[in-house]
Amino acid sequence: MISTQMIQFLERFLNVTSDRQSLVVTNMANIDTPGYKTQDIDFRSELQRVSLNEDSSVMSPVVRSVPGLLQRPDGNNVSLDREGTLLAETQLQFRVGVQFISKEFHRLLNAINEGKES
Repeated sequence: MISTQMIQFLERFLNVTSDRQSLVVTNMANIDTPGYKTQDIDFRSELQRVSLNEDSSVMSPVVRSVPGLLQRPDGNNVSLDREGTLLAETQLQFRVGVQFISKEFHRLLNAINEGKES
């Protein structure tokens, strides 16, 4: 497989984004679960952590509870407004990552094609 440092970084970026999106969707699915506490990852810290590690395939994100959210009488603190905003944010981040990977592959393809012409 063709791999550059940029593609490896972008792969890790997409993995962290995907992991965060899964957490957001899980939070939304548990909005009516008594006692459920909203979970999230620190996107920037996780991205930095996987970027510094060569083999991120075995690394899973550090999931943490989100402090400071209003808690309902049943103990649940999921906010659909917060989760909806995060879902839109992670979708946008994922799309941007895919666009960067596409550009990197086009750059590599151009380099290969220029090498054939010589």
